[in-house]
This record gives sequence, C-alpha cells and structure tokens, in this order.
Amino acid sequence: MSSAVLADNNRPGEFDYYVLSLSWSPNWCALEGDARGAAQCDAAEDHGWVLHGLWPQYHRGWPAHCQTAERTPTRRMTREMSDIMGSAGLAWYQWRKHGSCSGLSAPDYYALSREAYARIARPEVFRKLRDAVKLPASVVEQAFLNANPDLTRDMVTVTCRADYIQEVRICLSKELDPLPCGRDVIRDCQLSKAQFEPIR
Repeated sequence: MSSAVLADNNRPGEFDYYVLSLSWSPNWCALEGDARGAAQCDAAEDHGWVLHGLWPQYHRGWPAHCQTAERTPTRRMTREMSDIMGSAGLAWYQWRKHGSCSGLSAPDYYALSREAYARIARPEVFRKLRDAVKLPASVVEQAFLNANPDLTRDMVTVTCRADYIQEVRICLSKELDPLPCGRDVIRDCQLSKAQFEPIR
C-alpha cells in the first residue's frame, strides 16, 4: 500500500471501502510472535486465520489515527476480540489506527469487524496441514476463491513477508459486500515457494 494520507486531513467515516486483513497465525508466530512469547502462539489457542484488522481505505492511500470524539475501547472490549484477533493488544492497536477512522463507536467497529470476519469462509484445507509446506502464494488465493464464490481475483490479494505467506486481504464495501480492490491494495505476492506453517 502507498503511504497514508496525513491524519490531519482525515475525517472519521470519510473513506471509500474496507480492507479485511486475515493473518495466518502460525506464520506470524514463526516470524515474530515466538520471540515475543506471545500468548497467541500457544498451541492451546489453536489459531489459524486470525483477524489482523478491518481497515478503512481510500481508492489511493488510507486514513489512519483519526481524531474522533468516540470513546476508546475498554479493556473488556479488546479482551473480547482476542478470540478472533489473537490478542487484546492487537484489538486496541487496530482501533487506534484504523477504527478511529471508521466513523463508528468502538463497540460498533468491533461488531462490524467480527461480522466481516464471519462473512468470509476460511478454507479448511490449511487447518489440516500436519507439516510445514512451501507453496505458491497463488494457491492460497485460489483456496479463498473456491471457498467464497462471491469473490473474484481482483477482490483478493495475498501478501508475503520474509518468504512466508503473511496475509490474505479482501476488499469490502461499507456494507461488507465484496468489491474490487484499489491499486494500492492489489500487490500480490509472487513467490512460488512461500513458507506455510501448520497449526500448532
């Protein structure tokens, strides 16, 4: 994505669409979560695709850290999002950076995020992996297209980081209907042998 438009020019609720970002938790844990001792990486948590965030997006660029009159979320609110986000800390950070630009209250933003997460089918095939594999990023994209018939290739992008599959990003309207992504979002990972860790 391109750099964000300066927050001073951002008004909550004034954006074009959302990007739903799903992160494969075992890969994040391998890259940085284990080194942090993140509770999200405990095998008992059984995390696969977790919600990284629901991001307001312009057709070019995106707003961030908007000045909003809405109250910040309580610890209970952020803790209650950890089942799909992996941690309360991530839920807090996502509100501060992205939710503040949504024009919604914190409870409504979290509710919308949970609804968006629930609307996208996460392919079961990845949960069945026993061992780490190397695969083309395009295989991950195709699995999401197969699991979500309403999606087309221009609505989904897969990102990589340090030779690992990182995220699947899906573009949604303000009503959470799939739509084509803008140029800033379509940056498909081109790796033919990206690392993919199994659920712990």
